[in-house]
Amino acid sequence: MTTATDLTVDGVSVELAGARLVHDVGLRAAAGQVVGLVGPNGSGKSTLLRCVYRVLRPAAGAVRLDGDDLHALTAREAARRVAALPQEHSAEFDFTVAEVVAMGRLPHRRPLAGPSGADHERCAAALRRVGAGHLAERGFLSLSGGEKQRVLIARALVQEPRLLVLDEPTNHLDIAHQLEVLALVREAGPTVLTALHDLNLAAGHCDLLYVLRAGRIVASGPPAEVLEPGLLAEVFGVRATPVRHPVTGALQLLFDRLP
Repeated sequence: MTTATDLTVDGVSVELAGARLVHDVGLRAAAGQVVGLVGPNGSGKSTLLRCVYRVLRPAAGAVRLDGDDLHALTAREAARRVAALPQEHSAEFDFTVAEVVAMGRLPHRRPLAGPSGADHERCAAALRRVGAGHLAERGFLSLSGGEKQRVLIARALVQEPRLLVLDEPTNHLDIAHQLEVLALVREAGPTVLTALHDLNLAAGHCDLLYVLRAGRIVASGPPAEVLEPGLLAEVFGVRATPVRHPVTGALQLLFDRLP
């Protein structure tokens, strides 16, 4: 099982093209927790995540892993600690699926060294875990959206990160694979910070939720405390009726338009 890390986002603000999109955000994910970001479109979830996986630098504040400033680490050291699955991805060359997943081992290899036998075994095992073992020799560009998503999750897992950052990881996945992937990333062991649109998935799979609106945290805590009708009406503009799953007891939400 992967070693997890404590994540602290300490007063982070993010600016793009002169506009401040994230305002003084603070959050914490303890080692091994799955922490979700929820909020309406344009609330700053993806922007904040890009700062956590080092695509953007904070205009103020810091992102810390076990107390270390993430943006002060070398690229190689950061890649050994953090793996990310962005919401959008592109590939200019048609690598095979096996080659794409093997890229996750690059931070652990010596410069110019090829993948070892152990690397190949890890990659094959990761593909099997996401239900994509049969795709190993396929060209990545020939895959469906859901197949690509599972391959990219396998690549992130073989990177063996201490922190896994996921931006809408269930995009393009059918319901069975949505549930499998969210269970898988928890079982893999790293700390997970994920943005999710589906509030029922967030309620069922996250230990803590942070609600973003207009780039600011407006609520945080366990899902059952955060996802209450008043806040959902104010932030998402919907009427929500909370119920309990008849088998698991997990919080579920039924939605209607506000009158």
